[in-house]
Amino acid sequence: MAERLVGHVEALWRYPLKSMQGERPVQVDVTAGGICGDRAYALWDHATQRVASAKNPLIWQALLGYRARYGSPPQPNEPLPALAIAPELPSDGASAAAPLLSSDPGVDAALSQLLGRQVSLLHQAPAGASLDQYWPDVPERDFQNVVNELPLPEGTFFDACPIHALTTATLERLRQLEPQLDFAVERFRPNLLIRPCGQGEGFVEQDWIGADLRLGRGALLRVDGGCPRCVVTTLAQGGLPQELEILRATARHNKVVAGVRLSVLEPGAVAVGDPVLLS
Repeated sequence: MAERLVGHVEALWRYPLKSMQGERPVQVDVTAGGICGDRAYALWDHATQRVASAKNPLIWQALLGYRARYGSPPQPNEPLPALAIAPELPSDGASAAAPLLSSDPGVDAALSQLLGRQVSLLHQAPAGASLDQYWPDVPERDFQNVVNELPLPEGTFFDACPIHALTTATLERLRQLEPQLDFAVERFRPNLLIRPCGQGEGFVEQDWIGADLRLGRGALLRVDGGCPRCVVTTLAQGGLPQELEILRATARHNKVVAGVRLSVLEPGAVAVGDPVLLS
């Protein structure tokens, strides 16, 4: 099947613990279930019997103020390495707190105390796991100012898909349309940031839906569809302020879609700088 170069991998992200800040490695292993170690952990809320997620910021916005890192890079078909969880460094230069370790038998109690709710750290999704999702006041969305249940793909902590990709062209187009807003890539929490080559401008990744992407000589991914955005893009995180207009602008200009959802056809390693081939 003919392939053509459409861009290069600009950056990679892995989020070890769902809804916390993650890691920006230079290389990842893509397995049949997604990027190795991505969303491998989550917090279970005992009160709601749901997975804790910043998609419901009425309860869980504080999760975005923490960062989770592996002690060593996770490897396919190997036990997960220990996880360190710590608050983001304070802006006033105060000393950072010692991280919590997933291997610590008291980690559940410590996290419960930090977050003010009884939680357990899980590395395996319970059967029928779901989360609560808040819909803010964005007229183009189906729901307004309500919370509803979002079932997760069985056996995972993903919202809907194992891999999410975004192009620099989409971010640049949104900045052109709404220059007063800061469309920082971190708000969108992608796994892959792709810089298109040639004349790639606008929401270019939507033209890839239904096709396959070969990343370097490694992973082959199917582009399953566009990625509708949620309230997380609007929340304060990593030094970015809260800004509902981020989501409203995405709705006004691209039907609330930014980026694409992907599934894995062939596993493989992916590194920053790898070519992205469309077939």
